[in-house]
Amino acid sequence: MAVATQNEFKRDILNTDTNEKVTSILQKNLTNLIDLALLMKQAHWNVVGSGFRSIHLQLDEIIATVRNASDEVAERISALGVAADGRSSTVAQYSDLTAYPREFVPVTETISLVADAVKTATDSLRHAISEMAELDPITEDLLIATTGPMEKHLWMLQAQEI
Repeated sequence: MAVATQNEFKRDILNTDTNEKVTSILQKNLTNLIDLALLMKQAHWNVVGSGFRSIHLQLDEIIATVRNASDEVAERISALGVAADGRSSTVAQYSDLTAYPREFVPVTETISLVADAVKTATDSLRHAISEMAELDPITEDLLIATTGPMEKHLWMLQAQEI
């Protein structure tokens, strides 16, 4: 995992050891969230078949949620005095998400692939939440607030697979 470097802030929010753990966990989730937004855009552009319009529009809704979440996570990293790393090379190297197909993908397969990606990202967020319980309640709260809407999107995707 890419490690961000500490800035020269005069007033630390967390002690050094805790800060390093918290920002590393946040960085991992930032990487996944950025990749998820990119994956969703790829799916949005290349979905085909019956039900196209519905899933095309739904993907834009999910993208908005994911981009907001990634911004919140990145800003928390920065608030803790560490430079957030959202560079494409970092995302490509460290994301937990499975690569999305380049070609057109039918609606039913799109839903399944996107739901799998959202599940991977939310699993990582839930793991981070459990770790934050011992480290930083403010960051824990941010991650909880981020995960709820993501899990709602997962539910709405999965409901279409039945």
